[in-house]
Amino acid sequence: MLKILINAYACSPHMGSEPGMAWNWCIHLAKYCELHVITEGEFKDKIEAELPKLPQAKNLHFYYSPVPERVREMCWNQGDWRFYKHYQDWQWKTYQIALGIVQQTPIDIIHQLNMIGFREPGYLWKIKQIPFVWGPIGGLKQFPIRYLTSGSLKIVMYFILKNCLNILQVKYNKRIRLAFQSSSILVSSIPNSYVAIKKYIGKDSILIPETGCYPSNSIPFDRFDKSDFNVLWVGKFDFRKQLHLALEALALSNNKRVILNIFGTGNERTLMKYQKLCDNLGISEQVIWHGIKSNEIILSIMRSAQLLFFTSVSEDTSTVVLEALSNQLPVLCFDSCGFGAIIDEKVGIKISLTNPSQSVHDFAQALNYLESNRDILKELSANCVARQRELSWDNKALQMLNLYQECLSKTSSKSEEIA
Repeated sequence: MLKILINAYACSPHMGSEPGMAWNWCIHLAKYCELHVITEGEFKDKIEAELPKLPQAKNLHFYYSPVPERVREMCWNQGDWRFYKHYQDWQWKTYQIALGIVQQTPIDIIHQLNMIGFREPGYLWKIKQIPFVWGPIGGLKQFPIRYLTSGSLKIVMYFILKNCLNILQVKYNKRIRLAFQSSSILVSSIPNSYVAIKKYIGKDSILIPETGCYPSNSIPFDRFDKSDFNVLWVGKFDFRKQLHLALEALALSNNKRVILNIFGTGNERTLMKYQKLCDNLGISEQVIWHGIKSNEIILSIMRSAQLLFFTSVSEDTSTVVLEALSNQLPVLCFDSCGFGAIIDEKVGIKISLTNPSQSVHDFAQALNYLESNRDILKELSANCVARQRELSWDNKALQMLNLYQECLSKTSSKSEEIA
């Protein structure tokens, strides 16, 4: 059985986003490999409580390297650039821990798993005698400039600067480039990452979305026959999520049967801004603000809703989209980023990235079409089952296992050539 050393800063059961992504990769890989996982200590109690329930627990060994609570707060506050200095320090400590592990255990592969952003590749690539796998790698997409029109000057400047920094860092940051060049295998999270790595690094990568599906049992289709059309919007009130497009599309649809259920929140000022927009648009009675709910509650609600409305214009694959597929919930989204590569005409509707005004029109048209064609929704829901299997965590684990074996095969061949 292969022994894999994994670097996963954020890892936790029963969560979405980065922590849930890393947890699912690890527990599914552990069916086929022995894993030594270095992670931050915020979720230690949750991990230790869940491990005894897993048949493959004997193949999972966790090493914790906690950071102060104030650093965790910076991490959760996406966009807080101060976090990267602390994160870099954590990666150096992880490197020191890894050196101790490889001295005690014959590790076959080192895998930089998460967080998936390319800006921080860690230092494990410096351990030269062991093949290094990096990915899924994200963060290389560009924010579409036309969708900055509703942002403040601060937001506009932030994303323009970030777009520029993405290119400058991948082209000129020495440690990032060394990590890319030292990798035996690179895995891209979305097509944008694949293209950028090929263009700026000159290396091929394997495209595997960073998050996956759980195959579900048959979920009754009678939910699509209800008179109300319950649409879910799930996410942090981050500018990238473009919640205002969902609200404006709801208003333009002029369809009182559509109920928009919003899960997530932002600061008080942002929440008040969106609630005022609802008042101005005349849709306040059609919008329900649920606030932050547990992952279990959201998954349960997905099994009774009719549609996931996902308006983000700039992120990688997004866990919530895969969770929707896992619960046979059709998706309405942009044809962009990682979710654009996952959602096809069999499980949802995608609209092109054009401009905000056109997007509102296209989304409104799609809402009315799906609301008035419930049989189409039933068909999309039924098709989710096949897509689940293709995107399942087990399938992803087997893909990664094959990459590990390919990596070792390449290393063995090079050693024979040198000999």
